[in-house]
Amino acid sequence: MHIKQETAERHTLAIVVDNEPGILARIAGLFTARGYNIESLTVSEITEDKSVSRITIVTSASAHVMEQVLAQLDRLVPVHTVTDLTATGEHVERELALVKVAGAGDHRIEALRLADVYRARVVDATTSSFVFEVTGGRDKIDKFVELMAEVGLVEVARTGIVAIGRGREAA
Repeated sequence: MHIKQETAERHTLAIVVDNEPGILARIAGLFTARGYNIESLTVSEITEDKSVSRITIVTSASAHVMEQVLAQLDRLVPVHTVTDLTATGEHVERELALVKVAGAGDHRIEALRLADVYRARVVDATTSSFVFEVTGGRDKIDKFVELMAEVGLVEVARTGIVAIGRGREAA
């Protein structure tokens, strides 16, 4: 008897929750319990009174496992909505990175040239280093960091993915 292996696919989830202590740990625990890694996780308050937050999670799982995780997330009491943006259609994903580069002479000039090509903004500068802010998709940021490694990369800080569905409907 041959059992068919389901392949893991990348999913971007938008979860709207009451902003209360412990909810992030409970949500992350659902993934941990199943042995799935969270590739990216961002959280931010989305209401003026700070009572509701939006959690964006990027993970990889089979369709069957994702179905179970979504059902479990939907049953958690402080969860308002759970949307698999990957399954619902087109959506926009962006990430922000701060990239510190040190160097002098030609390396400094090349870092500025590459930053211009990637539409990265200088947010801090000294005589020996720059901090660039770059936004875009994961591939764009990965490539920018890779190129900066050749001219004096010192440090990288990334926010993780934020995503929103296209069109008139809310997640």
